[in-house]
Amino acid sequence: MSDSTLCLDFGNTRKKVALFNASGEMIQTADLDGEDTLSQVRHWVETHEPACSILSSVIHHHESLEPYLATSTSFHRLSHHTRLPFTTPVSKPDSIGADRLALAAAAVHYFPGKNNLVIGLGSCITYNFINKYHQFLGGGISPGKSMRFRAMHEYTAKLPLTEALFHPPLVGYDTATNLQSGVMHGMAAEIDGIIDQYAAKYRNFNVVLTGGDTPYFATQLKNGIFADFNFLFKGLYALSLLYNKGL
Repeated sequence: MSDSTLCLDFGNTRKKVALFNASGEMIQTADLDGEDTLSQVRHWVETHEPACSILSSVIHHHESLEPYLATSTSFHRLSHHTRLPFTTPVSKPDSIGADRLALAAAAVHYFPGKNNLVIGLGSCITYNFINKYHQFLGGGISPGKSMRFRAMHEYTAKLPLTEALFHPPLVGYDTATNLQSGVMHGMAAEIDGIIDQYAAKYRNFNVVLTGGDTPYFATQLKNGIFADFNFLFKGLYALSLLYNKGL
């Protein structure tokens, strides 16, 4: 068995895994495709023999997955019961998604003592604010890129389902480019506007952009940000250290 850690992130759109070595370096990542997730996880465990594993899941995953990981590795399922490096002074801490907890853990681990806004770009946009006292205060949630495109198609009679462009025209010249302009420029303006409001209220302020749609917006925002596609995985690894190495 190697002294490595397998991190699993099961979101609404994608299921992903990442492997960290003993030095904390992320050495491999992959998407888990199809329905047979358990077999794919077994392959990762049997191939790499990780000592530890940690799961962030916001979906109903295979019922045998957690028992398998628990018997094959030192396993932890991230939840509101997890011992966290921050407090959650919100009305219902049990309602905080595991993905948001992992992002908050990464912010505290990599940017301690700062007011951190971590923006996750996935099925939804999540705005996650962790202050300099390491309190996760909440933030906001709004529809993500794909959800906006689907909503305009599914809740109208004639608007087509359109794919995103990395650099859509500001002034759309047909139906598709009008939709692309509205979604992509609208999201960029929303994100910049939210960042401006936080920056006006908090000093020593840091912004992290992460999630699957990060490449679409990392260079489009006017605000200075730190973009890290794998920030959630890094949060999971940091939490695994708390449980398995006593750090």
